[in-house]
Amino acid sequence: MAKGKDVRIRVILECISCVQKGANEESTGISRYSTQKNRHNTPGQLEFKKICRYCRKHTTHHEIKK
Repeated sequence: MAKGKDVRIRVILECISCVQKGANEESTGISRYSTQKNRHNTPGQLEFKKICRYCRKHTTHHEIKK
């Protein structure tokens, strides 16, 4: 059994182009994805290219703090 903190943690990925636009008339919201990461293998922040349903294209999604 593992003691202490869990190795896998839940993170939220947020579209950086929607955040930079500030939810104006082009973007009606901010795209967010929920996923898990291994704390030991990836100690830094995650960054993925995902589909943004508000921008309607592939954009970079960064990990945000809860």
